Amino acid sequence: MEDNREGYGLAKGKIFSVWMILLLVLVLLPSMLRVSLGISHFYVNIVIKMLEWATLQIEEGVKKQKVLALENLISTGIIQREETSMEEEIGGQRQGCFSFADVMYFSKKGCEAVAEDEVTQRFSSEELVSWNLLSRTNANFHHVSWQLSAVWVVGILFRYCLLMPFRVCFAVFIMFLLVLATTVVGQFPNGRVKCWLSNQVQMTCATLGIRCLSGQVNFHNRENRPQKGGICVANHTSPLDVLLLASDGCYSLVGQVHGGFLGVIQKCCMQTSQHVLFERSEMKDRHLVRKKIREHIADKDKLPILIFPEGTCINNTSVMMFKKGSFEVGGTIYPVAIKYDPRFADAFWNSTKYSMMTYVFNLITSWAIVCNVWYLPPMVKEEEEDAVHFANRVKAVIAAQGGMSVLPWDGGLKRKKVKESFKEEQQKKYSQILIENGSVGHGNDC
Repeated sequence: MEDNREGYGLAKGKIFSVWMILLLVLVLLPSMLRVSLGISHFYVNIVIKMLEWATLQIEEGVKKQKVLALENLISTGIIQREETSMEEEIGGQRQGCFSFADVMYFSKKGCEAVAEDEVTQRFSSEELVSWNLLSRTNANFHHVSWQLSAVWVVGILFRYCLLMPFRVCFAVFIMFLLVLATTVVGQFPNGRVKCWLSNQVQMTCATLGIRCLSGQVNFHNRENRPQKGGICVANHTSPLDVLLLASDGCYSLVGQVHGGFLGVIQKCCMQTSQHVLFERSEMKDRHLVRKKIREHIADKDKLPILIFPEGTCINNTSVMMFKKGSFEVGGTIYPVAIKYDPRFADAFWNSTKYSMMTYVFNLITSWAIVCNVWYLPPMVKEEEEDAVHFANRVKAVIAAQGGMSVLPWDGGLKRKKVKESFKEEQQKKYSQILIENGSVGHGNDC
């Protein structure tokens, strides 16, 4: 019995040693050296082939069952809006005075907003053209054919019984590595050595985090990467945005102090590098925020600041209003466009619906994280250009590169009501139309 136990213990030790060697050779060393062995790329290509096959199966099954066409099964919008401004729709048809028909225009716009609000739908998951074999995006397509049903079941077993345990163990390992490495590096005196070690730790842990999710990130135009003393601004979809960018460069983060899981990561990073973090009460003091950012970028030896001017996560289909604060402090702006492929996973974090742990669970049970990141040419504020126009110019460039729509609305509408200033702006536009057409101030008898 003792010999059997010893043999069993030796066998477990050998298996553990083999796993550690594979982890070191296939994951840790390539991550530290910033090289890819092509494993994630090979896996993503297999998933693409499977999803393409599934789409063909769905299309054939839909035709056989004589149901609606595939494109009609997925909602593309219940209202067909005419993309015309208030000035074009009201001003172009005006006969020189106020008309009660104007009431119909505002009533129509109100009904459209109630039936299909273009703002709140940006705070829900992006709709897919076809099914990606994930249960949470299931549109009952797994009943189309027995082959598709079999692949769907095998996919569930693969994701939940193989990928999820591996990713959980890998994530725990990365967290231990981050805590240990930052604690050790934090003991070094400030200087070039500590700075270099800190950068290596952050980039290595970020790269490991991406590979934990079978991630494939395609970086474009690396010659435009943010430089020290600058401000990097990007559209915001998920906490993964920080991980993606940190795997290709080091940044100082601006944001509020978090608790829980994110708080642990923040505390680890603060031991080795300088970030601009605020308490929730301090975030409301815009002058204090701008002052700290201005002091940071004034030191050309400090890392570039990473800011998400939207202030909240949007579902990666549009870019909403950029807060003007980061565009008032001066310095060079380095725009970055981030676009996720929704076929492999829903990267959007709807914080009003899901907790952080639920969001992480959805990620580790998805196929992979596939994303494109574009570094855009640096931009500076032009003479006589105010911060709002500069922010809109940067936003338009990011949206155009990522293939996303531009919306003027504040992302804070996810949790708050529409500001009175927005209502007043529409009222001013209508008043201006009346004035320009002679309805007001010219003594017309209308």
